[in-house]
Amino acid sequence: MAAESVNMAPPQPPFRSLSELSADPPGPSELPADLPPLPLPPLTTTTPPSAAPSAATSTCMAAFPSIVTEKTLLAGRTSSHNVRVNSANPSEPPPYSSPSNDLQASTSADSRGLPVTASGPPSYTGLPRLDYKLYSPPLFTLSLDCTTLSSRAEHLTASASALVSLVRMQASIPPKPLIHIRGNRGRTVDFDFKMNLMSLLVPDDMSRRMDYIRCVAPGELAFRGGAKPDVLPEVGDRELEEWCRRFIEDPAPVKSFALGRVVANMDALYIEGQIRSLIASTQYKGQVNISFPVTHANVKVKSAEKPSKLYLGMKNLFSSKHKYEVVQSVWPFASARNGEDGRRCMVQSEEVWWREWRDSIKYAVAQKRQNGAYVTNEDKLEALMEGKGKGVTSIDWGGSDFDEQGV
Repeated sequence: MAAESVNMAPPQPPFRSLSELSADPPGPSELPADLPPLPLPPLTTTTPPSAAPSAATSTCMAAFPSIVTEKTLLAGRTSSHNVRVNSANPSEPPPYSSPSNDLQASTSADSRGLPVTASGPPSYTGLPRLDYKLYSPPLFTLSLDCTTLSSRAEHLTASASALVSLVRMQASIPPKPLIHIRGNRGRTVDFDFKMNLMSLLVPDDMSRRMDYIRCVAPGELAFRGGAKPDVLPEVGDRELEEWCRRFIEDPAPVKSFALGRVVANMDALYIEGQIRSLIASTQYKGQVNISFPVTHANVKVKSAEKPSKLYLGMKNLFSSKHKYEVVQSVWPFASARNGEDGRRCMVQSEEVWWREWRDSIKYAVAQKRQNGAYVTNEDKLEALMEGKGKGVTSIDWGGSDFDEQGV
């Protein structure tokens, strides 16, 4: 009888995971050696205490300044969304609360293979470790200028716990501070570009984060549930929870609750001065505008239903919109203002940042970059690898002096 034929499949090599193939996996990113670790306070503190400012110095918190000093925050001083110089204040910054969103060091991978922390979001190489989905949550709309995220979700005006949870989540991500550099001669725009500074607020080592939630201080002028700024009412302990409860229980048909994200202790004047000197070195004779706009700076919850115009017209005869602008998410660039003793920067100082980016900025000016385009890490890479921006002493701007004045 003929023997049965047997099909023998060739043996397969044993499966080896990526971790087994890598004999020496890279270690975690390290911060500059000149930044010692920051001590963390007890996790029970959510709002740093603040001394009550005098009536002479109290100003409205409602404008939600975006780039300020911590001493300005604590004194109740304000500015617009663009940087203003803040006068010195003798009050000391409060103790920092724990970071808005503690992330543990251990990591794993999600279903898409993206590395994630045990209690945190995916980690993207080259980007700050943040939960970017929080910038566009369901039932929210981002304004066209990307400054304000707003919602009329009914559950946020019906449940204090839901509102508290929203505020804490939105406080765990920073605003996006920018530099906008523009030069023009009359109607001719010679250059117009931006730079993103958000990465300077979030260190790679999450234990070094110093962001915290701050509620309006006693005696500080702010929108506290009325149509005008006031120093009353005041709340006791559990400030965030109490303000959210007051908003939910407010019977006003038109009301809003806002969280403002602000940047503290960044020396914008130093950066602006360096940029202006650099542009002047190119023999540019036009007008230079340098601003520090901040996007993703506000989160607002509004009344669930928008009343009709007729109803609003009648209602405004007797009452008006109730505003609650009493909570801020503070993101320090550094632990103190530039020049103060013991100052520690989250990522790097203004001087180090300038040395890294000055050639890229000069190259963007020389190339007459337009339309608000960003200067990015690719520009920095070209400056380092190819020397772009180095040695530029003057630029042919064309035109005559009359053209430069727009005559």
